[in-house]
Amino acid sequence: MEEKSPIVAGILSLFIPGLGQIYNGQVGKGFLCIVLTVILFILIFLLIGILLYPIWILLCAYDAYKTAQIINEGDEPPFIPF
Repeated sequence: MEEKSPIVAGILSLFIPGLGQIYNGQVGKGFLCIVLTVILFILIFLLIGILLYPIWILLCAYDAYKTAQIINEGDEPPFIPF
């Protein structure tokens, strides 16, 4: 795998959760993050998403950042590194 920037991966996932995972080459995980983001966004209107949505965005950004670091070390990234 080619080297990935953890900063770029994290920032991409902060703007669109899942985009950093796709950047890292984990397309399935990226689409899963995107789908869950849409679901949590819809739940904002039921109030539970107000708390979960920002937590999910930060969790996706952290995952993208850590996955890029794992890729740069030459290891195979797990599906869920946290």
